[in-house]
Amino acid sequence: MENQKKVNLRVGVLITLILLAAFSRLIPHPLNFSPLGAIALFGAAHFSRKWQAFLIPLAATLISDFFITKFIYAGEYNWLYEGFYWQYICYVAIFALGFVLFSKVTLSRVLFGAVGASILFFVISNFGTWASMSLYPKSIEGLMACYTAAIPFYANTLLGDLVYSGVLFGSFALLQYRFPVLKLSKATV
Repeated sequence: MENQKKVNLRVGVLITLILLAAFSRLIPHPLNFSPLGAIALFGAAHFSRKWQAFLIPLAATLISDFFITKFIYAGEYNWLYEGFYWQYICYVAIFALGFVLFSKVTLSRVLFGAVGASILFFVISNFGTWASMSLYPKSIEGLMACYTAAIPFYANTLLGDLVYSGVLFGSFALLQYRFPVLKLSKATV
């Protein structure tokens, strides 16, 4: 019973950190400077129940997408916009990267994960833009033009993944240091 309380506390703290990061999207920020890649990595690293690691970050993303389209853009855009699923495919791929990468959380793995997340997002989301929209010709040249046009946005994606990974992983490490009850083995959670 005591162990279950520790698990519930840990899961509650993880969910709170993820929701705070997701809702930081409501604060004005540069284009593509987002917590979502870091959230996927963080969930994969710290939830041992695969359904939690997968669904909680995706739910936070969906909820924050809803708030952004409903309240920030006030109906200018649809909640599930054209090609939205490519963005979610990116997060699933980043989640898979995190699951492979984080048998143990280390600074080098967090850095590698953040860089890998931004690369995955760049490759998949821009492929999706090319494949599902009529902005570019459906040819290799069109695909390369799409990737070329997206290069200026990559720096903010990388910076967002690095900053938010640092904040999420660093905050939880500090919380674990301050409150050792949060240090449960992955097998326990």
